[in-house]
Amino acid sequence: MNIIQERLGRLRELMAEKGMDAYLVVTADFHESEYVGEFFKCRKFLTGFTGSAGTAVVTMDEACLWTDGRYFVQAAAQLAGSGIRLMKMREEGVPTVQEYLAEKMPAGGCLGFDGRTVNAAEALALNEALEAKYVRFDGSGDLVGTIWQDRPPMSAEPVWALADCYAGENAAEKIRKLREKMAQARATVHILTSLDDIAWLLNIRGNDVLYNPVALAYVMVFEDRLLLFANEKILEGKAYPYLEQGRGFPGTVREYLQGLGVTVKPYEAVYEETGLLRGQRIMLERKMVNYAIYSRIDGSNQVIERMNPTSQAKAVKNPVEMENMRKAHIKDGVAMTRFIYWLKHNVGKVEMDEISVAEHLRELRLEQDGCLGCSFETISAYGAHAAMCHYSATEETNVKLEPKGMYLVDSGGQYYEGTTDITRTVVMGPVTDEEREHFTLVLISMLRLGAVKFLHGCRGISLDYVAREPFWSRGLDYNHGTGHGVGYLLNVHERPNSIRYRLVTDARENAELEEGMVTSDEPGLYIEGSHGIRTENLVMCVKDEKNAYGQFMRFEFLTFVPIDVDGIDRELMTDRDVELLNEYHQQVYEKISPYLPEEEARWLWQVTAEI
Repeated sequence: MNIIQERLGRLRELMAEKGMDAYLVVTADFHESEYVGEFFKCRKFLTGFTGSAGTAVVTMDEACLWTDGRYFVQAAAQLAGSGIRLMKMREEGVPTVQEYLAEKMPAGGCLGFDGRTVNAAEALALNEALEAKYVRFDGSGDLVGTIWQDRPPMSAEPVWALADCYAGENAAEKIRKLREKMAQARATVHILTSLDDIAWLLNIRGNDVLYNPVALAYVMVFEDRLLLFANEKILEGKAYPYLEQGRGFPGTVREYLQGLGVTVKPYEAVYEETGLLRGQRIMLERKMVNYAIYSRIDGSNQVIERMNPTSQAKAVKNPVEMENMRKAHIKDGVAMTRFIYWLKHNVGKVEMDEISVAEHLRELRLEQDGCLGCSFETISAYGAHAAMCHYSATEETNVKLEPKGMYLVDSGGQYYEGTTDITRTVVMGPVTDEEREHFTLVLISMLRLGAVKFLHGCRGISLDYVAREPFWSRGLDYNHGTGHGVGYLLNVHERPNSIRYRLVTDARENAELEEGMVTSDEPGLYIEGSHGIRTENLVMCVKDEKNAYGQFMRFEFLTFVPIDVDGIDRELMTDRDVELLNEYHQQVYEKISPYLPEEEARWLWQVTAEI
């Protein structure tokens, strides 16, 4: 029996003791974060699957794991031999988690889960789906945590404050505007649990989630007070440890928060505090608030369900943030350009593998002033590994880079001036005609989407076809969205703006594109067992002309890093495609070359020359 089967066996023993017929394990912390700290990785511990998205269901005679198209190849490999059945989400004939449970649960049965990790919206939907079978819920226990003997501790890293010169707006003003939104909804209290929203609202940053500079906390905003639930020891450091003496607030983070009228309470006290609310109009977002909190709301209160107002406000970068994001991407462009130069000049001469080159890129980023680290785990994928959209190199899978084929790197940095995310596919040596064709199609797609002009009011679904047409016209496609929102020194994946073709009617995931929103532009093509190609730039939505038809908008490229012309098939490009590439490369050279050593600047001039 392998270790995964042993863990499943121990879980089933606990399920039997508690009378549970099925146990649900989601990929979440207590705050619905996309990426979670090591303490919260119960699904990874239980199944062995390391991807960032997935849901496991364990019954007494079967275990299943649901994940999306980004991870089909990876999940199949990691689940092999575990006895866990892979459920490929949105594939024909594959039931959803709800459909599966509705079929498998016995009448009057019990579904168990940790109520702190399942959001209220999901729990309510499950309740509706299982209502006909009179299934009861038990969300009171963390069964996986019970069998996880060497579980890492919950993170409690120091918090610091983001100065106005970076944030562009002080926290007092943000809180005032939030209370205005509450008043418009006639809400008397707002429960806020999403970590990036809390960090943005209070202009604080932390280090409790790898790559995301946030702190584990909850917030309750009342009309006349604000409660912050957090581990108090994380607030004892200097508010602005990175600013020169004499600039910024001289005291501790706790004193900074006190100046905002914030009262600090213990992290776990949010559950008791919620249970004490009576006769309130509570504004919250069920999708973001965990079931353990939601289930404690007394019936005398009225729940006002809507998207957290901070999410929309956070997505629309203010003028200071917009200008800072431009600066951050110049720094990031220098690091990435130097990295590509190093790859092209050293492959086949020095030993390099997927892990070592990713570390070299990290070091190049950290040389840039104001870089705090990576914004997500670098995807460093050579050859066939790049066909796994979110491949993660490990000691077991790590391969050497050779002077042939292609290498894909998807990476980003966190800077005081903002968050970056970029993908480049680099030609390491001879490539096939098919690889060259696919490289060119991906490039065409990225450039055409970056050049669109559209009326204000458009959503990403209106623009996605611009990116997919070069693929669909040839019977090809990529199984992921074309673009996601990006935060400001926050999460690299940020709602509500996105670009994808599948209809999402909820504005929380499909917002109108507004001036200041930053979105990725990242088409790709993945041929299992052969190669994967993706080219990604970040774009910022800005205003264009305004006329009788209305306000037109356009995208401004933030990312400035050369695209490897060694992979291009010029015959597949229209004159307009060539013009777009040449214009982009001219900007890359103008913006990046002043910060490069002479030899690297000379190389950049060569590789950005007109084709």
